[in-house]
Amino acid sequence: MFRIPESEVRRIAEGLPITKEIRAVIYARVSSSEQRSDLERQVQYLTQYCSSKGYRVVDVLSDVASGLKTDRRGLLKLFNYVVNRQVDVVVVTYRDRLSRFGFEYLEHFFNQYGVRVEVVFGEEPKDAYQELVEDLIEIITSFAEKLYGLRSHKKKRLVKGFKKLLEEVEKSE
Repeated sequence: MFRIPESEVRRIAEGLPITKEIRAVIYARVSSSEQRSDLERQVQYLTQYCSSKGYRVVDVLSDVASGLKTDRRGLLKLFNYVVNRQVDVVVVTYRDRLSRFGFEYLEHFFNQYGVRVEVVFGEEPKDAYQELVEDLIEIITSFAEKLYGLRSHKKKRLVKGFKKLLEEVEKSE
C-alpha cells in the first residue's frame, strides 16, 4: 500500500484540465423596429453558435434601441447577470451591438467579474451606415437639449440643419 501526501495529490490535480460548463448570455440589438428581422437573425445565429461551442445559454437578451442609450432593458439585465456571477461569457455578433462607444470599458468591467465578451464577427456590416447616422443625430440632439433646453427652437433648428447637412452629404456621394 502506498501513501501519497495530500499536498502531492493537490499539486498533480491542479495541472489537470477541469471540464466546466460555460454559461452564456446572448445579447442582440438593433436600433429601430424596422430592423426586427435582423434582430431575429442575430438571435438565431448566436443560438446556433453557442450550441456549436457547447455553451449553455442562460438567457437571450435583446434590445430595440440605439447603441448610445445606457438604460436599455436587456443591457441592464445583462449587467445583473455579470455582477451576480451567473454567466461566464457574453456573446454578440458585432462589438457595436453591445455599445456604440466605450466597448472596451464594458469589456473591462465584465472581465472584473470573470466574464469575457465573445464577438462572433469582427467588422460591422456595411449597412450599418444608417445606424451610425441615427446615432450621430441622437448625439447632436442630446447636446442641443443640454445647450438650449428640451423644447427650444434653437435646438430644433440645429437638429433640423444637421439632418439637412447629412442628406446633402449622402446625395453628393
